[in-house]
Amino acid sequence: MLKSLKEWILVFILIGMIMLVGNWVGYDVLPLDALPGLAVLIGISLAGLVIHKLLPFQIPSIAYIGILGLILTLPGVPGSEQIVAWTAQVNLLAIATPILAYAGISIGRSWFDFVQLGWKTIVVGMFVLLGTFLGSAVVAEVVLRMQGII
Repeated sequence: MLKSLKEWILVFILIGMIMLVGNWVGYDVLPLDALPGLAVLIGISLAGLVIHKLLPFQIPSIAYIGILGLILTLPGVPGSEQIVAWTAQVNLLAIATPILAYAGISIGRSWFDFVQLGWKTIVVGMFVLLGTFLGSAVVAEVVLRMQGII
């Protein structure tokens, strides 16, 4: 467990630094302003991963992370207003970019295993990506037209 915890902390620090830069460059939020919110998000994620390892239930760790984040930000919980204020400084896309890059690298490392599933899996995967892209483009087009931006 201690080895896993060290690895998680290292990965979170690396991704956190990328998030700080992305938040700064893309959204003009200074790293020192976003650092408390990022520290809270990393702390919640680490706590959720530890809870997942300690409890014997077969529930995904993301469920523990989500429940913990929900509880900590409920109105009436001591410090929830401060947590919400800190995390509001961290933009969602600044978080998603390095996480998606990490997921891509993880898939890339096991590309041989992915190819072993067969060519049909690759074709289906490409159609899923294409459908997701086109669906997102259609939704963005409709919303932007409704708002009169385009």
